[in-house]
Amino acid sequence: MLTNVVAVVLEEVHPFELGVACEVFGLDRSEQGLPVYDFAVAGERTGPHGTHAGFTMDVPHGPERLATADLVVVTATGVRERYPAPLVRAVREAAERGARVLSICSGAFLLGEAGLLDGRRSTTHWRHVDELARRFPHTVVEPDVLYVDEDPVITSAGTAAGIDACLHLVRRLQGAEVARGIARRMVVAPHREGGQAQFVARPLPQDDGAPLGGLLDRMRHQLDQEWTVDRLAALAHMSPRTFARRFQQETGTTPHRWLTGQRLLLAQRLLEGTDEPVDAIAASCGFGNGATLRHHFGRWLGTSPLAYRRTFAGGPWAGAPELRV
Repeated sequence: MLTNVVAVVLEEVHPFELGVACEVFGLDRSEQGLPVYDFAVAGERTGPHGTHAGFTMDVPHGPERLATADLVVVTATGVRERYPAPLVRAVREAAERGARVLSICSGAFLLGEAGLLDGRRSTTHWRHVDELARRFPHTVVEPDVLYVDEDPVITSAGTAAGIDACLHLVRRLQGAEVARGIARRMVVAPHREGGQAQFVARPLPQDDGAPLGGLLDRMRHQLDQEWTVDRLAALAHMSPRTFARRFQQETGTTPHRWLTGQRLLLAQRLLEGTDEPVDAIAASCGFGNGATLRHHFGRWLGTSPLAYRRTFAGGPWAGAPELRV
């Protein structure tokens, strides 16, 4: 059942993430034949709450409003060391009596404080995944996904990933047609491909004067060539074993994995900025053919080259997305 929905806010709430819950569950779309939810906003107390955008909002309900919710959506705020005990208790009790609990972005930390992540997989914004894993060691943090559904607990990554998680829950509980109808009204995709690894910006590494810096720079500029460990070791005037050990020390990864990551970064930029066919991009990046490029795209980024191009080509995306090497 999904009729009674409560969005939870704390001081310094992030308005966009709250807006996601309001947009999906707080609007009357009955003229389109879509469900109408009994939607409310509850906070650690009633009254004014600050936002991280600088304005204040009036919150009409306190933690007691969660007692009748079918779904509790915990929105984002700054990560805290401690969360208000009455609110933590209300979220935990809602889950214990059978309500579903969904967090957006850093809202996962409140769920962790309530003990709802223990023994479950979870995620949060890529900036906070290491902190979430440190704070709550009994959860398995998935860093590269848009959301994790560990019914009755759903956690989502940053900002727009909350839309994905909310629509996923609607689709699962109320059907694909309802989810498509809400998505159409919001002018968003009812389901996005890929994971948050594609959205993490990081500049290409530069030659920092380290012993292998010049060789790394040469490899980056000649990614279409075949680079074996034996060849690289000869260019560095080292034995293959010494070279592999030195490479690991300087880059934190293996030559093969580093090279694959650099080739994918170049492929992403070409998909964003050119209309070259996938096979041509694969050849120029050193993958040889489109099938190999698609394999690595799926494994590293959780999407396909064409889906990535549809998302980012010609858009305002600045910088190359991070690949976890």
